[in-house]
Amino acid sequence: MSTDTDRIRMLNDQLRQNLLGNRAVITPGIAALGPAAVDRLVKTIALFDDFCTANDPYGEHDFGVFDFEGTRVAFKIDYFDHSLSFHSPDPADPSVTTRVTTLMRIDEY
Repeated sequence: MSTDTDRIRMLNDQLRQNLLGNRAVITPGIAALGPAAVDRLVKTIALFDDFCTANDPYGEHDFGVFDFEGTRVAFKIDYFDHSLSFHSPDPADPSVTTRVTTLMRIDEY
């Protein structure tokens, strides 16, 4: 792994575990689960560590799929510039990157 990949992975892990300092989006299907379920889902994502070559080919810990209380869900972390208009020029550099986590039901993908 490159140093950039290690840094991106660390920043993604921090975001997953805390959801602080960046953005999170939930789809209508996730919102329909209700606030208490969304809270449990966020806690589940914070603990998620089932990364493998199939779901994490670049080693960035930016995607995961799992069953949550009978619903197949996914999270995806994307890297944008601070205006949220374009991809980040350097996802390893938080001074030029806003991370956005999307939580969705698989059937919404």
